[in-house]
Amino acid sequence: MGNAEPPPLPASLKANPRLGRWLGIHADGSVSVRSGKVDLGQGISRALSQIVADGLGVDLKRIRMLPASTATSPNEGVTSGSLSVQESGSALRQVCAEARRIYLDAAAAQMDLGRADAHLLELRDGDISKPGSNHASSYWALANDALLDVDATGLAGGPGMQAAGQLATGQAVGQSVPRGDIAGKVSGAPAFIHDMRLPGMLFGRVAHPPSTGAELVSCKLEVVNAQPGVLATVRDGNFIGLVARSEYEALQAGKKLAEVSRWHETARLPDMNHLADFLRAQPLEASTVGEKPAQRGTNDVPNGDAAQPSASGQTQFSARYSRPFLAHASIGPSCAVALFGKAADAETLTVWSHTQGIFNLRDDLALMLGLPGTAITVNHVEGAGCYGHNGADDAAAEAALLARAVPGQPVQVVWSREDELGVAPFGAAMHVELNASLGADGRIENWKHEVWSNGHGLRPGRGTSPVLLPGTLLARPFARQVSVNPPLASGGGAQRNAAPLYDFEQWTAVSHRLLTMPVRSSALRSLGAHANVFAAESFMDEMALACQADPLAFRLRHVSDTRARAVLELAAQKAGWAARANGSSTLAEGCGMGLALTRYKNTGAYCAVVARVDASRELRVTDLWIAVDVGLVVNPDGVCNQIEGGAIQTVSWVLKEAVQFDATRITSTTWETYPILRFSEVPQVEVHTIDQPAQKSVGAGEATHGPVAAAIANALFDATGLRVRDMPFTPDRLRQAALAA
Repeated sequence: MGNAEPPPLPASLKANPRLGRWLGIHADGSVSVRSGKVDLGQGISRALSQIVADGLGVDLKRIRMLPASTATSPNEGVTSGSLSVQESGSALRQVCAEARRIYLDAAAAQMDLGRADAHLLELRDGDISKPGSNHASSYWALANDALLDVDATGLAGGPGMQAAGQLATGQAVGQSVPRGDIAGKVSGAPAFIHDMRLPGMLFGRVAHPPSTGAELVSCKLEVVNAQPGVLATVRDGNFIGLVARSEYEALQAGKKLAEVSRWHETARLPDMNHLADFLRAQPLEASTVGEKPAQRGTNDVPNGDAAQPSASGQTQFSARYSRPFLAHASIGPSCAVALFGKAADAETLTVWSHTQGIFNLRDDLALMLGLPGTAITVNHVEGAGCYGHNGADDAAAEAALLARAVPGQPVQVVWSREDELGVAPFGAAMHVELNASLGADGRIENWKHEVWSNGHGLRPGRGTSPVLLPGTLLARPFARQVSVNPPLASGGGAQRNAAPLYDFEQWTAVSHRLLTMPVRSSALRSLGAHANVFAAESFMDEMALACQADPLAFRLRHVSDTRARAVLELAAQKAGWAARANGSSTLAEGCGMGLALTRYKNTGAYCAVVARVDASRELRVTDLWIAVDVGLVVNPDGVCNQIEGGAIQTVSWVLKEAVQFDATRITSTTWETYPILRFSEVPQVEVHTIDQPAQKSVGAGEATHGPVAAAIANALFDATGLRVRDMPFTPDRLRQAALAA
């Protein structure tokens, strides 16, 4: 027993085992924490600080979360997939457990106690004492970076500690501790990268190609160089930009740069109104997401959009669903600052960016610029919103290319609204086909889920060629890459949540990835889960109603997972579903209710949603009741904020959002042509969490996107009898559905 192997380290800690890379304990009574995950406005800094406070047994006020930097932070890859608390949190729990053990051992040695007697010590807010004696010490008296200059072992323990890596008894975790950044942001205090002003800062602008693959025919740089304040212009192949003394001068010169540039464009975009046909007709790579073979016989399910009886007594169902390309549509456009310098007669580059992956960006910058990665430092600075792979990395690459023309002076690049909506990667359009058979007993006997989509991953730092947009524009360009899907073990991309949560007797899920990419796509919040859950949960309702079953009872009939059942029943109970189902409560004419269920990525948060809509005059989502199980809840208010934000964004996706384009260009480059939900249209959102202290914490930010979309579709059918299977549910689409009904 004494020689038992220690438990495996959390993945992030295994990749970055040095304790001092994560944690610093200081003589001034503070604790500094470095996570490789970045705060994108989701509040993970607060949640991680709560984990550290309890893990070390100190007051939360002592914790200082340091901005992520490739120079000092552990490499935790990309902040995505609702994994920050799950991955960085588990690593920090272990780090704190081991740091706590190390400091208690040091205190025991100082008090002339043997290591075996360290358990006799008491720890209160970093003060260490031996009850019944005058012996006392503290973290702060013992503070020494050398103590944590060791690798994690996977072993820990001591006063107040459970097994290695588990939380210590403490006061912070589980509490709705307010974030410390909100007041300043509300009052307009400088907080974002757009607010950065470094000594000697210059300002850059780039003229982006008007369409994918456009070739620069001519550019009158002499006209631009003559503009007030312009210090340098850069042309490298199809990349053109300028550097000016002030932001205003850069803005004005940028307009002139666009004016005097001539491009050759080629019509290469698909028909926006027939995306499903386009997706199915492209060269494809098919892969089986998962399957459960038939236990007795084989049920063949035809394609189509109808319910059909069969000789075996089954009713066979088929339906098709879709979503368009979606923009990130962050309120604040992409921005970056870059500075070229010298060290030992070699170039160095420092970048400030709101990227999701500081190390990934560093790797791609090194490839694009021909610099060693050790010569580049990327520092994270908050941006004004991020929902996946937006334009942040591209803006950083552009700032670097411009800064190289003015070494020794930092250059800030800010994109325009047109850039943000027309140039950044989009969330991929998706087409989903579902087929199933319903037995005479009212149970689904087989299920087939097929999805067609571009890949959902084109992030930097994952290949031997950079994927940064300006890298594809240089005179010696890097090849344009086609998006891929992350492996299913990492949550998948287009195939995310294509495998069912339910206990079907037989099922198959297949993903078809496009090998062409005329519209640049990459990761957007929830990736394929949004469309896959929308389709699957709409389809569940269609079958439930066809056999005259209550949609809640029908789902409960097919799911045995107790945590899934719990969130479904809680959401239904909070929304008053039972009264609606048994007829004791009715809604006004034109109003309806619908529900949906998912477990995000089939491994993450459980989420159930009930939506109420009013379609009497125009379609409005009036109320959302959401129940969520994210395991151990670190900060209840933080979880609710993430759930609310994701839900409101999904309402916008479902009702309004779609990238518009003609045969050549993206045309939805303004808020008028790419509308998002207005504050006056935001529904009432009621969030209920089920705390599971014995379960690991998982993320909340992306759990709602699929079930909210499906719940709205199901509520719309309840209100109007219209089954709309293609997002967004615009007035035109609703009219078309009414005419076809």
